[in-house]
Amino acid sequence: MPDSNTDMPDKKMPIYLDYQATTPTDERVVAAMLPWFNEKFGNPHSGDHRHGWVSEEAVERARGQVASIIGAKPKEIIFTSGATESNNLSIKGVAHAADPSRRHIVTLATEHKCVLQSCKRLEEEGFDLTILGVRPDGLVDLDALADVLTERTLLVSVMAVNNEIGVIQPLAEIGALCRERGIYLHTDAAQAVGKIPLDVNAMNIDLMSITAHKFYGPKGVGALYIRRRPKVALRAEQDGGGQERGLRSGTVPTPLVVGFGEACAIAEREMPTEATRLADLRDRILGRLREALPTMHVHGDLDRRIPGNLNLSFANIDGQDLMMRLDGLSVSTGSACSSAIVEPSHVLQALDPDPALLHNSLRIGLGRYTTQEEIDRAADDIVAAVSSLQSASQIYEKA
Repeated sequence: MPDSNTDMPDKKMPIYLDYQATTPTDERVVAAMLPWFNEKFGNPHSGDHRHGWVSEEAVERARGQVASIIGAKPKEIIFTSGATESNNLSIKGVAHAADPSRRHIVTLATEHKCVLQSCKRLEEEGFDLTILGVRPDGLVDLDALADVLTERTLLVSVMAVNNEIGVIQPLAEIGALCRERGIYLHTDAAQAVGKIPLDVNAMNIDLMSITAHKFYGPKGVGALYIRRRPKVALRAEQDGGGQERGLRSGTVPTPLVVGFGEACAIAEREMPTEATRLADLRDRILGRLREALPTMHVHGDLDRRIPGNLNLSFANIDGQDLMMRLDGLSVSTGSACSSAIVEPSHVLQALDPDPALLHNSLRIGLGRYTTQEEIDRAADDIVAAVSSLQSASQIYEKA
């Protein structure tokens, strides 16, 4: 009998197509990390001996690698546990350091829950909050954004790439709008770093949240970019030993940080080639599905979108029924089941689609290890499952 705590049943693993949820750690990243677990184990904050100096040097090298992929300076990067912590620290830290006359926060209805909940926590503290809707294609209306900005607006927080529908927001235009008004721009770039080119200076980004495990780095480590000129005023939200410029106390995990840096270096080198390959695979599966399932609907703009994402809905079926038939694929649905009630995705609701499409969305995430053979098998499985469910639905309606 397998150990229920450690062993999985002896069953063929499904094809992994959920790269927006997480990615496998690249073998090159694992190799870079391994010596720092037991051979070079020193605390990077131990400044009195060589073990500490060696670890500190590795951390600073990784800091430079993270900075490089977004066009920042190493001193503008602080390490965190991931994008959720970075989002909380940037939004709340800026708000708590702000002049009392600047107490207006603006964000989008399609943001990650940790951004929306951080903003709502500030609203409970007395800040004014505007949650702006988006266009049906998932992109922000720049004129609508400009209209809600006032002299009291402190911060605009807009996700670079949406985690569900993969659309790329116009950060450069948003950044220009914020800079001319003296407003901070924060972006949750968890789904963007390593997938699309980013330049914090060209885009006038003041704060950027990053997490390693979305682009083949280890889980449990991320970063926050904080602009130094013009300087962003940020208050620490965690007390302790004063590490990371006093903004994020706690021992920096050298192995994870080294892996994070290596993942950035690999992505910076290979991003253009990988993007082209993923776009070809995405177009291949999209073409096959459209040909076989003409009533299929794609959520979000297809042109302003990362190459490895599709979010689809199919008429006259239930999303949970579809997932049950796709046990050979690791994909995700836009619906989350809570207390036996299926709630549609807040992102899809913000696009204002046909209500019939809200409960049957399917997110397909392609990545570095996705093959053409897997894409073709996935297309066959999806077509078979959807066709079967739609046929059963028609029979039920006629009965």
